[in-house]
Amino acid sequence: MVQRKSKNIKLMGTRTLLKCTLILVSFITFSCNTNNDKGDAIPADLIPVFNLDTFGNPIPGNPKINAQLSISIDSETSFEGKIAIESRGSSSQNFPKKSYNFETRDANNQDVDVALLGLPEEEDWVLIGPYSDKTLIRNIFIYDLFREMGNYSSRSVLVELNLNDEHQGVYLLSEKLKRDNNRIDISKLNPDENSGEDLTGGYILQIDRDDEEKLNDSFTSNYQPPFAQRGQQVTFVYEEPGADEITDQQKNYIQNYIFGFEDALASQDFTDPVTGYLSYINVSSFIDFFLINELANNVDAYRLSTYITKDKNGKLNMGPVWDFNYSLGNVDYCSAGETNVWAYTFNERCGDHDQQVPFWWSRLLEDPAFVVQLKDRWSKLRNDEFSLNSLNLMIDNYSTLLKETGAAERNFMTWDILGTDVHPNNFVGETYDDEINYLKDWISDRLNWMDDAIDAL
Repeated sequence: MVQRKSKNIKLMGTRTLLKCTLILVSFITFSCNTNNDKGDAIPADLIPVFNLDTFGNPIPGNPKINAQLSISIDSETSFEGKIAIESRGSSSQNFPKKSYNFETRDANNQDVDVALLGLPEEEDWVLIGPYSDKTLIRNIFIYDLFREMGNYSSRSVLVELNLNDEHQGVYLLSEKLKRDNNRIDISKLNPDENSGEDLTGGYILQIDRDDEEKLNDSFTSNYQPPFAQRGQQVTFVYEEPGADEITDQQKNYIQNYIFGFEDALASQDFTDPVTGYLSYINVSSFIDFFLINELANNVDAYRLSTYITKDKNGKLNMGPVWDFNYSLGNVDYCSAGETNVWAYTFNERCGDHDQQVPFWWSRLLEDPAFVVQLKDRWSKLRNDEFSLNSLNLMIDNYSTLLKETGAAERNFMTWDILGTDVHPNNFVGETYDDEINYLKDWISDRLNWMDDAIDAL
């Protein structure tokens, strides 16, 4: 079984780096496993370096400031140009290692699409700085895994960041989640599309915090979350169109669609194929979203950073997934570090938290047909993408790259936190290998428990 906050585990042997056909690391993934046709694959044994110059100015949370960015691979410049950048995150803002949003700009300081590191052209990007996640790979691991399952998730690249000539350690360059043919591929909903078929999509919503900044950007469910102890509500935030663009007609349409789905799901005849929930959602997307969040025992699952999309004439789809630093055994509250609990039952353990899981998931599991489909999907995944060997190979490829390039060592020279309990760590290893081996052991235990738990549904 996995040890908790132990600092005395034995190190496992270093795994073998695999050939391109098996490697799932994002650098090789671009040239082998995705539809990226830019032909700018990063060599498998190198990590790009971001050199960011803000001309001595601190990076605020808002608004973005102007800066200069150059990207090099093995001392060869891959990109050089202007950007606008701001810090990002909620709880992660409390860490000394910050994360950032940035836009690529042209010579006239206007937004411009760029194919950074061979990723499809866009202007909006994210630099995620893993801090409490001392494996440095939880996000890229889940993003790549979700994509291997056949879903879109943010294409990401492990990089190193120098900010104003000061080393900041390992970061993750990720595609910002937004509507785009190469990202969330749904129709653009224009302000003049307010009736008929035009009005039916595309929408991107996010279940997230109901803070004061989002009061005019969101609406709330008509159903109180189960086990909520303080009257908490589930909040749906308008992502696209955003609050500054969405019209009243569009707000009414997507609100009523969500309300209709919830009413159908809560009804006595909720399994009816015509009048029940099936007429509102793409079940397969809900199942994949459920399984990857449960595999990770993601403490934020279903209640924070939870994206929902709806295209024109389409049904609701769950995803893409986002933000897994607080998952895969890295959390010491609400049993999120354990391998033997359901993430969707979060409210039963922590009904006093501000954000609660909607009733959807427990209700869906009351439908025998949904459970049959979920079991079938789990069985297929366990024989392929979710096999322990496959998951361990992914982890080995990321960690071997970070170790052999020296990036992991440099990260922890800058941030001397190995052997230190950084909130919300559920485990503290003395070395980087300790952290990687804990992750593997935790996943092994989690898979074994989920095999039995899903079989018992």
